[in-house]
Amino acid sequence: MTVEGFVLAVNYAILGYFLLLNGFYLMLYVISFRVVSDYARREVFSGFSELANSQYSPGVSLIVPAYNEEATIAASVRSFLALNYPTFEIVVVNDGSRDRTVDILRKEFELKASDQSIQKELQTQPIKAVYTSATDNILVVDKDNGGKADALNAGIGAARYPLICCIDADVILEEDALLRLARPMIESSDVAAVGGIVRVANGCTVEMGRVIDVKTSRQALPNFQIVEYLRAFLAGRTGWSSLNAMLIISGAFGMFRRHDIVAAGGYASDTVGEDMELVTRLHKTLRSAQRKERIVFVPDPVAWTEVPSSLRVLRRQRDRWHRGLLDTLHRHRTMLFNPRYGTVGMLGMPYFLFFEALGPVIELIGYAAFAIGLSLGILDVSFAVAFFVAAVGLGIILSLAAVLLEEMRLRRYHRWSDLAKITAYAVLENFGYRQINTLWRALAIVTYLRKNQSWGAMERQGFDKPPG
Repeated sequence: MTVEGFVLAVNYAILGYFLLLNGFYLMLYVISFRVVSDYARREVFSGFSELANSQYSPGVSLIVPAYNEEATIAASVRSFLALNYPTFEIVVVNDGSRDRTVDILRKEFELKASDQSIQKELQTQPIKAVYTSATDNILVVDKDNGGKADALNAGIGAARYPLICCIDADVILEEDALLRLARPMIESSDVAAVGGIVRVANGCTVEMGRVIDVKTSRQALPNFQIVEYLRAFLAGRTGWSSLNAMLIISGAFGMFRRHDIVAAGGYASDTVGEDMELVTRLHKTLRSAQRKERIVFVPDPVAWTEVPSSLRVLRRQRDRWHRGLLDTLHRHRTMLFNPRYGTVGMLGMPYFLFFEALGPVIELIGYAAFAIGLSLGILDVSFAVAFFVAAVGLGIILSLAAVLLEEMRLRRYHRWSDLAKITAYAVLENFGYRQINTLWRALAIVTYLRKNQSWGAMERQGFDKPPG
């Protein structure tokens, strides 16, 4: 084969890849439009008031791992105490903080040392002390540092209630978020876990631990991430949930049955993708036991979080996410194309391997082959147009569709100026922002292959929070 023939073949292969990828996205979008539309219609008759006052709603243990959170931990716990749910407790796990996190909690909530026992079903770093409140349903577990997964496992051991909600200390929950998240598990015993949507808080007005005015940010990076989050949650996870092949529940906001987490072995402490790894392992555990429970996503129990506003922090986050994805796929590679695991093994795992894990490398090869083909005059104008439409044009359409789905059904952004800004960023993200993310993810593959299990001190000791 000549050089020209090879370059042309690579370009056609990459064109086919982009068409297949975006065609799959389109299928997920069609499913998501139907599901989100149905969800929005049913919310008119939600019955949340009955759930909020029901004595039959199972109790929830809210697990909050904390590391060096002295600046915000008191306000966060107060906001969690104000959630609307019949029976719940807050379990704060101090993971060896080097600041005054525990001292502030003890002072603000009048906590006293307790001899309450912690169940040892999941192995964790040593627990130094346990504190409880005489007035509020708060439990604080003070333990040696072991990382976020280890802290979550300690919290699960301390939990009293059958439902576990794992949440980051700096996340803001809407008042009825627990009700919305728990409802699928209350209404059906066939639901093993539920994920909720995480939205971007940058630019929003926050008072007393609540988002009172939803706005976009004045900075570019958070606005790009608004579009990303809409695509990932409203379109992606809604579609995967309908196919019963959802492999990830955000570590910032998810709910599980306690006995299922314990049976699966809890969170893995030797990975930076503990949230995805647990959900994938939970699928595996359920299927191996021939249980038919589903892991689902609900599009509107909202948690708000601050997203990175600098390229340095964003790059580190995306590097960690991609290494976590690679590690999860490697650990559970026996599920790949295995019909025993249903749509997870036959659809979810192959998609995440070929389009998410290996996608950055394929996409970069495609851009390089396209540039070489153009510079050598191998590609004609019609192919160049087709390549642009497949690689960029369809991406713009899908981003705009995610914004449209938000506006038509959920309507969190009430200002036309904010909607116009998000729409503009839905277009602009395909001209540079997406490509730099692709580069970071490709470099993460190299990092993963070089480090393998050497995850580094930051992820192990600080939940990978940005310094300062």
